[in-house]
Amino acid sequence: MTHTIKTHLVDLMRAALVSVAPDQIDAAIVLERPKQASHGDFSCNLAMQLARTMKRNPRELAQLLLSEIPKSPWVNKVEIAGAGFINFHLQAATKLEVVRTILSQGEAFGRSVAGEGKKIQVEYVSANPTGPLHVGHGRGAAYGASLSNLLTYVGWDVTREYYVNDAGRQMDILAVSTWLRYLTTFGAMFTFPPNAYQGDYVGEMAKQMKQAHGSQFVCPIADVLHGTPGLPDAERSDDEAKAQRESHLDALIANAKERLGEDWNYVHNHVLTEQLADIRNDLEEFGVHFEIWFSEKSLFDTGLVARCVERLEKAGHLYEQNGAKWFRSTHFGDEKDRVVQRDNGLYTYFASDIAYHLNKYDRGFQRIINIWGADHHGYIARVKGSLVALGLDSELLDVALVQFAVLYRRGQKASMSTRSGEFVTLRTLREEVGNDACRFFYVLRKSDQHLDFDLDLAKSQTNENPVYYIQYAHARVCSVLAQWGGDLADLATVNLARLNTAHELTVAARLTEFPEIIESAARDLAPHMIAFYLKDLAADFHSYYNAERLLVDDVELKNARIAMAAAVRQVIRNGLAILGVSSPQSMSSLNQREGYES
Repeated sequence: MTHTIKTHLVDLMRAALVSVAPDQIDAAIVLERPKQASHGDFSCNLAMQLARTMKRNPRELAQLLLSEIPKSPWVNKVEIAGAGFINFHLQAATKLEVVRTILSQGEAFGRSVAGEGKKIQVEYVSANPTGPLHVGHGRGAAYGASLSNLLTYVGWDVTREYYVNDAGRQMDILAVSTWLRYLTTFGAMFTFPPNAYQGDYVGEMAKQMKQAHGSQFVCPIADVLHGTPGLPDAERSDDEAKAQRESHLDALIANAKERLGEDWNYVHNHVLTEQLADIRNDLEEFGVHFEIWFSEKSLFDTGLVARCVERLEKAGHLYEQNGAKWFRSTHFGDEKDRVVQRDNGLYTYFASDIAYHLNKYDRGFQRIINIWGADHHGYIARVKGSLVALGLDSELLDVALVQFAVLYRRGQKASMSTRSGEFVTLRTLREEVGNDACRFFYVLRKSDQHLDFDLDLAKSQTNENPVYYIQYAHARVCSVLAQWGGDLADLATVNLARLNTAHELTVAARLTEFPEIIESAARDLAPHMIAFYLKDLAADFHSYYNAERLLVDDVELKNARIAMAAAVRQVIRNGLAILGVSSPQSMSSLNQREGYES
């Protein structure tokens, strides 16, 4: 309906343009919704856009265009405002027709085929499987899942993917951390590395190893510590002290691999399997699902990393310095060149990342979206540069950055350090405030903006809590429909002309915006726009509900108002479904499930 109206208004403006300036017939005609309702339903800046080219005063040009706009039964009046805006005021009947459209289309209202069924991959979360997901990871999960739903809604063939960093040093650190905890269960005495993984989950995995294999992995502590550099004093935080701690940890990893031999693979696989299973379960419970869990290790096992580096080298994009191979990243806009293969022959994380992106292209995706933490901003240029160096179209890749959310409980900021073990897990947050509040609050701001997660607000039953406020609007409609007791199918022929109050026309105008919001949100990769829209729609409906009785004695008026309420409910459902939030039939059932507090 909205697209039909906008197309119609564009046609009207085009007809006027043919009369006033036929040589400008190909000019772009853009219609936007004015911020103030008094300025009409749609506004066009064509006169200001063409004023310089045509060397005319924009208001005079607007007046000429206005005089040539054909009459339309959909338009009540057209007027000029400001420096030369042309504002369209629609007939009430035109705006109200959206109610019938929504009831007819149901769950399909707002959907489109803009994506044309093209294959798109969205990679998100991809947290190292070195511990439970924390509340920072939760924002990337909620954003990625909502964006994937949104892109599906507008016609893309979406593949949701989690890149599993199961190769490299971080997994080695987790494995050795677990092994060291395992040794302490047999009475081993030593200083546990402060830069190893410290959380309780490490001790739990150590206990599992002991229960399953007894003392099979026990080594003398002298062998464990053999040749390891001494640890600096605990209070030191200078760079030299940090380097000494890292060297100590690397030596422990080397000793573990040598002493355990083949058993090292068991320890490594054990911790990977346990943590990956925990992450998968956490995300599934959060309503975040992936079609593919892609293994970084597979890139090495198949030789793709080596082939990728060789391909770059043959193309002249690598050079050797101090025994290491460097990618000429500065040739592609990066601030400095990057190592892809160290002097010891080992490939860097960047090398495997290049190979992973090559693999994405090889799988035939027509668009690729990476969702990264905002701290990876500097990584974009080098990855895109590597794609160009490989002869690939880097424009197919979009990178959406996500700022970590900061959790506040009783006004206190919570630590989220994974290595230290002092972090608030996503699971703990979900258990405390419920999935709905988590999913909604995480996408309530633009993804690259800072987000303070107000725990107390998320649990409150107040109008200030946006997700509660929206769900309450949905539940209110459900209650009204239950009291009405009629058949929704009978509403298809209601007399919408009976809806003529200011509140009713405001709600109708808001409903017509939904397809536009979906279109804009998908284009800008911005599901937060849907959250904002639903807040506004809920506010409009609550105002209407408080101002007018819906179940009036006048049957024709009652049915018209019921139709509008049902349309509001449908749009709220459609929007919340994209965001992964439930639409409760009653607030009492929601309170029990989601843990809202009065």
